[in-house]
This record gives sequence, C-alpha cells and structure tokens, in this order.
Amino acid sequence: MTLLTVWADENPDEVLLRTSEPDEVRAELERFGVRYERWPVLPDVTVDNALDAYREQVARVVETEGYVLVDAMHQTPSDDPEWLAAAAGARARFLAEHTHDDDEDRFFARGAGVFYLHVAGRVHAVLCEAGDLLSVPANTTHWFDMGTRPDYVSIRFFHDDDGWVGNFTGSEIAKSFPTFDELMAGRRG
Repeated sequence: MTLLTVWADENPDEVLLRTSEPDEVRAELERFGVRYERWPVLPDVTVDNALDAYREQVARVVETEGYVLVDAMHQTPSDDPEWLAAAAGARARFLAEHTHDDDEDRFFARGAGVFYLHVAGRVHAVLCEAGDLLSVPANTTHWFDMGTRPDYVSIRFFHDDDGWVGNFTGSEIAKSFPTFDELMAGRRG
C-alpha cells in the first residue's frame, strides 16, 4: 500500500503529513499535477510477462497520455559483487535531485521504490508498492530511491527516447531525508 510522507524542505525532522489513504494520497499529489492510480496486483508478475499481464491498463495510459515507448524493467537482489556495485552506482545516480524533460510514469508490478517530489517548499515521499502507478510531470524536481537491495518489476512510459535523461540540480537535499530503507523499516515498526 502506498505511503505518502510530507516534510517542509528545510525541516526533515517534522512530518507534516503521513497517510496511506489512497484518496488523501491522490488529492495531495493532484495539487502538483502528479497522477496517482492503483491497479490490481497480479500474482507471479515478472519482467517478461508484465506488459502482457497489464495490457489493458498500459493501452489506456498510452492512449490517454500519448506515450510512444513502453518497457518493463526489473531489479532483483544478488550477492554477486558486480551486481552490488552496479546497484550502488545506480542508486547513487537516482538519489541525486533532478528533473526530466518528459513525464516520468512508472507502474510498480512487483516490489517497491520511493519517489521524492521537491515542490512548493516541501518534500513529498511517495513510497510506491505493487499496484501503484505514479506520473511525475516533466520538469518536476525529484529523486528516486530503490533501496540498498532493489527488488521490483516496473513498467515505464516515455514520449521519446531522451525523456528519461536526468537534468541534475546539484542540490544535496536528498541526503537530509529518510531513505527507502528507513521508510520501509518505519512502516514495519
């Protein structure tokens, strides 16, 4: 289930909002043009069958939003040193605050990740889990944390080949807020 946590961007110690109520999450995110949807969670989804399993939902998003490229990608944990090094490098890249010239639409078919949206003087951490579709509008300042042991399958939507390229702000703000691992641990505890 989605978890939305909001802080003032200058005060990561004081939570302004914390909710898992889908209507509250949707209403808060809509204020910034962020689309949030819940799709059914299907069993046994893999990177190889995700697009077929969610064919109807994907077709609807492509039709309504005009996307021309759709793919499925995954991260699966491993103890292989090369995998661990690559995962750490990818995580460090995504943890840097950035924007994209295109919308960033991602559906989580399995697993979880956190999008941190830095808008209107606040940081909105959207912990997305299986069944969550989040559409971050183009040029929205954000970062993404997939955790120290990423494990998810997601479907991504693009308007063009270069839309996913990050435009990094140089800000260190991401270091001030709880990480994916901390948010997940707090949710369990």
